[in-house]
Amino acid sequence: MKKIIKKALSLSPNEISYYVSQSLFSKFPNKEFIEGHDCAFNVTAFAKANPCIVKSARYCYNQSQTTWYRSYGLYETPVNGYFEVTWQENKLNLLLMTWQQGSHPVQYYWILANTKEVANDFLSAVCKSNTKVKGENLVYENGDWRKDKELFESIKSSNFDNLILSGTLKEDIEDEISSFFASRKIYEDYGVSWKRGILFIGSPGNGKTHTVKAIVNQAQKPCLYVKSFKSYCRTSSSNISRVFEQARQMAPCIIVLEDLDSLIDDSNRSSFLNVVDGFGSNQGVLILATTNHPERIDPALRDRAGRFDSKYEFKLPGIIERASYIEQWNNSVKKSPKRSPMGLSDAGIDQIAELTDQLSFASLQEMILSSTTQWVKTAASGNMIEIMSDQVTKIKDQTNSTATFVHQKIHEAKVADWGALMELARTYNS
Repeated sequence: MKKIIKKALSLSPNEISYYVSQSLFSKFPNKEFIEGHDCAFNVTAFAKANPCIVKSARYCYNQSQTTWYRSYGLYETPVNGYFEVTWQENKLNLLLMTWQQGSHPVQYYWILANTKEVANDFLSAVCKSNTKVKGENLVYENGDWRKDKELFESIKSSNFDNLILSGTLKEDIEDEISSFFASRKIYEDYGVSWKRGILFIGSPGNGKTHTVKAIVNQAQKPCLYVKSFKSYCRTSSSNISRVFEQARQMAPCIIVLEDLDSLIDDSNRSSFLNVVDGFGSNQGVLILATTNHPERIDPALRDRAGRFDSKYEFKLPGIIERASYIEQWNNSVKKSPKRSPMGLSDAGIDQIAELTDQLSFASLQEMILSSTTQWVKTAASGNMIEIMSDQVTKIKDQTNSTATFVHQKIHEAKVADWGALMELARTYNS
């Protein structure tokens, strides 16, 4: 087998798969085999989660790569090798090969078994297991799916009870989501496609991401979280198709597209519009998209009916929302005997809420965290209102300093280089 691998890797990319298939056909006349290169076929992950034994063949050197991931540490991935597999009392052989296809690496697999049915069943079992959500969420990035337990834990801690938004925004969103998933029969009775697109709009730090996570947590539906449509191994258009194909298999489900303006560009806009417009076959799929910059989204995508049916604007919190946010923290502090001395009175809450005008929820969180840290540093002898007031001043000074820097750079450019100005503005507004 090592001769087949060595010879194959010396050929041009267009010749490799056929040469290997022909060689296997000659070497194993009594075996059936199938081949492919689906990214969901990760036999290492499958063997860890299922009754399956995968051993390296003794007579062949198996090359692998070991990568460190923050979520679960070291992870070994086969690159080129031949394996003996025991699965459901079946004995199979697996050949994995990786080579450069254009500007990106591609991995092919050949599954050898006594019957083609067994080989097909094994392929289906591996791919289904690796794309089934079990206490994680599927994240699409770099042209591949992966499970993200860290994201799952973050979603579990997010709910509508601890979410503060202005007016009836929270209730309106919550009602629309619950109504959509509960109304399948109504959609079908009236011949309407059971699909929905919702777009959250607003500057950073005002609750869009928290709301998305609260929706996913409450809906209890599979979540496909797209971080990027770009990859080395596929075009962005191909990746878009893969995401929606997966959504069809898992529906009813939610597709999350954070920062939609950065995910969709000139190279993939047409493909994205086509797959959204052809959404009739993707029954039960809810698209949740967010953007800090709605003006950067093509109006054909942003405004046309049937693509994003509902749009919700997330504004800077008003004084009522700021007071509620601070009160929520204050109530949690008072539950702890050790932390209760740093709590605020009702008048103190109102005073800080007044001072934090024009701050986002993210800035309020930063203010509370830095104030708590400062309070601890003073050995619990500081006045929390004074500490918070100082931190608010620092945050506003930092914000104003950044804005002044950007405006100064714009003035120095004298509007000579529009490209540079736009990039500077994007950096500031990100």
